[in-house]
Amino acid sequence: MLRGQRFGGFTPEGQRVVGWAHRILAERDGLRTDVDRMRSGLSATLRIGAIPTAVPATPLITGRFEAAHPRARVRIEALSSREIARRLADFELDVGITYLDDESAASLRVARLYSERFLLLLPLDSPLANERVVGWAAAAELPLCALTPDMRNRRILDARMATAGARLAPVMETDNVGALYAHIAKRGLSSIVSHAWVHAFGVPEGSCVRPLAEPNPHPPVGLVALPREPASIVVDAVWAAMEGTDMSAEFEKSLARAIEAETR
Repeated sequence: MLRGQRFGGFTPEGQRVVGWAHRILAERDGLRTDVDRMRSGLSATLRIGAIPTAVPATPLITGRFEAAHPRARVRIEALSSREIARRLADFELDVGITYLDDESAASLRVARLYSERFLLLLPLDSPLANERVVGWAAAAELPLCALTPDMRNRRILDARMATAGARLAPVMETDNVGALYAHIAKRGLSSIVSHAWVHAFGVPEGSCVRPLAEPNPHPPVGLVALPREPASIVVDAVWAAMEGTDMSAEFEKSLARAIEAETR
């Protein structure tokens, strides 16, 4: 431990000891989970860390997991991709849901879930609502709400706008997807959103959804976990529950229903 008038952090040796302590505790919990599963079925708590943009997709994961393991419980936290990687390494999470093209996912166990597709949510009385597909530069001219610049989703959108020769200059920023939808619904603002959000929340009354022009970034989103030997029973259970699942197809169906509902 680095000493002084105040705690200055752990020495490299101390950090290594803390890391091993976390690993020992994780192995102990894993052993208890394994014994419990053999006795009466999995009843552990699945700890998920999800980037905020992927939180709306989590019901498709938890629903399948809980159907397979009705005695299990789930805890979800909205975290940055970097925080997810750190907490997986410290055995504070079982799985993460994050962008797979992030460098922090390179050394992790990975299962792709879907490719994010960006859409424009805007008021029905906007002139752009008459367009079948909206250009990125045109979308940038709207009064937009967006995630804050420290969020990976925002950095992806900033880069795409720059490629279109435009700049994203939102009138409202937040780190919370729920706050985005509240401002779309109650203030008549527009936003560039993931198709996973439309699946979870639908289209607010008085708004409509329009595809954004290609090229659309389509960043991959998936499950990540720490590669461990022996493998975590809880992590293996999540992987098994999601095997063969096509979340993109679910999202596209929701988008088609949302667009079809406008014409009724």
